[in-house]
Amino acid sequence: MAPDFSKNAEEKPEPAKAEVKGSIPDWLQGTLLRNGPGIFSVGDTSYDHWFDGMAIMHSFAFKDGEVTHRSRFLRGDTYKANMAENRIVVSEMGTMAYPDPSKNFIFKAITFLNHTVPDFTDNGASNFIKYGNDYYATSETNYILKIDPVTLETQEKVDYMKYLPVNLASSHPHYDKEGNAYNIGTSIAEKGKTKYTLFKVPAASEKDKDKNAPALKNVEVVCTVPCRSLLTPSYYHSFGMTENYFIFIEQPFKLDILKMATAYMRGVSWASCLKFCPEENTLIHLIDRKTRKVVETKYYTGAMVVYHHVNAFEDDGHVVFDVIAYDDTSLYEMFYLSKLKENAGHDENYSKPSYRRFVLPIHSNKGTAVGENLVRLKYTTASAVKEKEGKLICQPEVFCEGLELPRINYDVNGQRQRFVYGNCVEESALAKQISKFDTETKTMVYWNEENCWPSEPIFIPKPAGEAEDDGVVISSVINSNPGQSDFILVLDGSTFKEVARAYLSTALHKDMHGFFIPQGN
Repeated sequence: MAPDFSKNAEEKPEPAKAEVKGSIPDWLQGTLLRNGPGIFSVGDTSYDHWFDGMAIMHSFAFKDGEVTHRSRFLRGDTYKANMAENRIVVSEMGTMAYPDPSKNFIFKAITFLNHTVPDFTDNGASNFIKYGNDYYATSETNYILKIDPVTLETQEKVDYMKYLPVNLASSHPHYDKEGNAYNIGTSIAEKGKTKYTLFKVPAASEKDKDKNAPALKNVEVVCTVPCRSLLTPSYYHSFGMTENYFIFIEQPFKLDILKMATAYMRGVSWASCLKFCPEENTLIHLIDRKTRKVVETKYYTGAMVVYHHVNAFEDDGHVVFDVIAYDDTSLYEMFYLSKLKENAGHDENYSKPSYRRFVLPIHSNKGTAVGENLVRLKYTTASAVKEKEGKLICQPEVFCEGLELPRINYDVNGQRQRFVYGNCVEESALAKQISKFDTETKTMVYWNEENCWPSEPIFIPKPAGEAEDDGVVISSVINSNPGQSDFILVLDGSTFKEVARAYLSTALHKDMHGFFIPQGN
């Protein structure tokens, strides 16, 4: 029996101890934050799409073998405006909000103008980001909300646009060993050009530690990549990073800016202005982190839709990167609440994703023959065939199908990794099991339990652990067995066997992404 995904959550801001069964490792000390939609109807109005729901944040504090849980709604301007009016008045990607019919003409005219040049929502229901010493709830608009990672109180709204010209930004940044954060955003028609902007938010310095100024005040633009078309920039959700390169996929899944400007007037959602062009190719940009420029070679592959990068690394003159890719946009369509209710997550049009490995030869292809495969790595069947000087056509190696929300031991991010943890979505985007995939043996092990719905699994490395999979995997699990509580699941990272679970006194909800903060951070 699938949970009711349109049911409004209840927040529980006071910390409550969970009932632990099994033994949580002594070394596991810190807080897991999870974020996702939690409010789907306000007054007589409802959201159309699950992604649009107003954010609820959960925290699970692990200390001395115990788990403490609390949850709070994200109280940004979107939340406050909707609650004050007791109706949805702020539009989201899949739900266009219209004023109360009783409002006067001037109010309606102002609402119309606000949607022609959209002032986007600050409903950060996708993930958490760490910039400097601060933590932010984020979606993919230009607004992020600073939160207290202990109490989950909303503290401050921050607008990227005050610090750099990006209208949209990814909710999956990367972090280096020094604590610098890297992210990418889209600048729409800025000075007549639409471009993708890679930027760095430096780690907090000693002199900034006691100041309240946002870490974004020290932001640096690393590189800009021109968009292939002025008014139809690509949609993206993540990107890749190695020691010396960034990987950005410009896919033929695009935002039509002109259609977005008229969507409100036409009575359609902004999501309807996303278009997938299967007849077009995908352009893979490789950006040199040292020169801060795009590598001259152009790498192309067929049309695909990628939300999540897995990892990327360098090997003997190649950049290797792994992604979870779809052949169409059916994933987004599946999450309309009417479809979730109608199909309980099973949609005949669902196209399951595949785990794909691409290899980009970095060395010059001058002097090599047209039609030659320039990939020299023996352990992969991925190819990069020279079509002409400076242009390579890439075909991936497909590892497996039906894996999503991939996580790795982030200590090996940017290096060659062996293990990937994720949700199994072979039959539906609503996962009933989680898995550990071995990229060397191509084998998978699973955890599942009847009538249980696990979240994205997060790997937490054991301090001073020797092996890549020496640690634990944590997932929050919705338990729809009658009379049983939802729980936090702790698996051994190596054996993938359960070591503990912590039953909660409150209900969990399907969410998006999580972020673990080790004790002391």
